[in-house]
Amino acid sequence: MAKLRPITKSSQQLNALARSEWLADLAWQSLVVEAELTPKPGLVDGRGSGSHSDLSLHLMRRSADAIAPYFTRMALASADAQMDTSLRAMVASIGREAEAAMLRATSGSNAHKGAIWVLGLLVCAASLSQGSLPEFVAESAGYLARLPDRARPQAVSHGDVVLERYGATGARGEAYVNFPHVVKIGLPALDAARKSGRTERDSRLAALLAIMSHLDDTCVLYRGGREAQRIVHEGATRVIKVGGPGSAKGNAALIVLGQELVSLRISPGGSADLLAATLFLDALERGLERVEKDNSLVEENDGEN
Repeated sequence: MAKLRPITKSSQQLNALARSEWLADLAWQSLVVEAELTPKPGLVDGRGSGSHSDLSLHLMRRSADAIAPYFTRMALASADAQMDTSLRAMVASIGREAEAAMLRATSGSNAHKGAIWVLGLLVCAASLSQGSLPEFVAESAGYLARLPDRARPQAVSHGDVVLERYGATGARGEAYVNFPHVVKIGLPALDAARKSGRTERDSRLAALLAIMSHLDDTCVLYRGGREAQRIVHEGATRVIKVGGPGSAKGNAALIVLGQELVSLRISPGGSADLLAATLFLDALERGLERVEKDNSLVEENDGEN
């Protein structure tokens, strides 16, 4: 009787699975550390719900947990795939499943719709290209985003409303032009703050503020129009000009900006999504096993914020 050969996965399959799980884990961690970063103006953080009435840090974590398996599926679907409309359709379908899982986890609150799109594309691009340079991964993700998705739902979204009213293209438009607010603004600000000796928390806040000072944020525009966007741009720029996070004047200005945004119910959610993308590409380029934690929640629990 012939011996039965054990069924095993090839080393190539194992490598693809390991890389897919790593990329998905980095994406999940980027969402969690972005949510936990404190103090963020107008956003959910360790202090509370910011300008939101339907979200909390607990719900943001639940949302990230619900989305994580779909990042793995996106990465696996992209490993050794062709960059074509078939891949685009498959990734889009997985993304819509991820959005449904997010809504189930949050009882209908939109915690991470934009982030699913942004991080999903970057995860796919990093998996398919096997690359780690932010510019290269962002360019590949942009190419994938620009391919047609014939199954895209025709329902009018908040982003569609803002595009019609203000011409702002949101997360979709950011991807179409290869994520300039991540590659050219968020990552350089993060790197510059680290090199200047800022803590990891303050470096991430500096990256967020840099993005906020430039981005036409569809979350801001939908809630408050051009006047709200002006307040965000000018407020973030003011914090940077007086010294940025980590300086006495910068910290004070950041708190004042946060109070103003909360009082007006303005939330720069698009900037938060792009900060998560910034942290993902930073960890990818550095080859980190995990996105390192900052000390935000430790300081918040100690009453220092």
